[in-house]
Amino acid sequence: MLLPFPKQTLIPYAETLLIAAAGGVTFTLIGVPAGLVSGSMLVTAAAALMGRPTKVPLSLARVCFVLIGILLGAVVTPATLRGMATWPMSIVVLSASTAVMIVATTAYLRFVHRWEPLSALLGASPGSMAQALALATEFGANMRGIAIVQTVRVLVVTIGLPSGLALFGLAASGLPPTPPGASASLGELAVLLVAATASAVLVHWLRFPGGLLFGAMAASAVLHGGDFVHVTLPWWLGSSAVVVLGALVGSRFANTSLAMLLEYFWAALGSAAVAIAVSAAFVLVVVSLLPFHASDVLIAFAPGAQDTMMVLALALRLDPVYVGAHHLTRFLIVTFSVAVTARRLARNSGMAASGEKRRRPGALED
Repeated sequence: MLLPFPKQTLIPYAETLLIAAAGGVTFTLIGVPAGLVSGSMLVTAAAALMGRPTKVPLSLARVCFVLIGILLGAVVTPATLRGMATWPMSIVVLSASTAVMIVATTAYLRFVHRWEPLSALLGASPGSMAQALALATEFGANMRGIAIVQTVRVLVVTIGLPSGLALFGLAASGLPPTPPGASASLGELAVLLVAATASAVLVHWLRFPGGLLFGAMAASAVLHGGDFVHVTLPWWLGSSAVVVLGALVGSRFANTSLAMLLEYFWAALGSAAVAIAVSAAFVLVVVSLLPFHASDVLIAFAPGAQDTMMVLALALRLDPVYVGAHHLTRFLIVTFSVAVTARRLARNSGMAASGEKRRRPGALED
């Protein structure tokens, strides 16, 4: 019998998923808000730092993105869709927040930790780790330092925000309850799965950011918001998808030594604090001037990865359409602005390095 993966890779895959599941279940049982995603992420990251070969198969991750998209779309109602008419001002404020966040965090890495400009910009780029690492590879920036700063920021936001919201009683924890009769119609469930999968594949093929998740969410939102279907995924399947996402993020610490992590730890923690402070200031503006729930705005403006923040919105029973629209807007702003600026900085850096040896990104000057 042919296995979908080589036998030697099955053990690391299985070990990673078991570690993530143990972390997610443990955090949930002890009452940590959004325990499935934060627990699986943190425990997998710890295992990776201890030298375990943490890996998540890409094919499984893609399936889970589609499943999570279905879950997110299932909580959309006609009422939430009508609320989109009041979002333009909130998105304008988000755009300003994104610009200030990039400038402030870049300045922090540049002047406090003495990073060279290109690496500082890519380390400060919120919610676009894949693009930042791709640009770092292309232009020879400090890829490992950028990855650590980006991943630590995601961990801080994912673990800290749910606890803060719960402390002030602003959000519930755990996955949303399954709607009545959600498992009653296998026919509706089949329609939902087929439509969501087809939409996810199409949007991914069109190279839309987060295409698998957003495509599936769009199809699920249309079907549920239009009152065409009334089913959603079984709780165990949705929970498993969330755990896989946590394992995927945590596994990014693989092959990172503790010494290397400590080298960039304060840069990562400090830049996360700057980004969160900027985000919080703009959240106060939105909550003070516009009629939105503070918990929705906090997650929508948080400097975390798109997919992780969407799962966090689901786990905390927030409005996934509001959160998704804002994170998508920020992703598009960051994608274009950082790409253009990074190329300009790389060109200037190349010119400056023509007469002198280029200093290692993130290193202190002599």
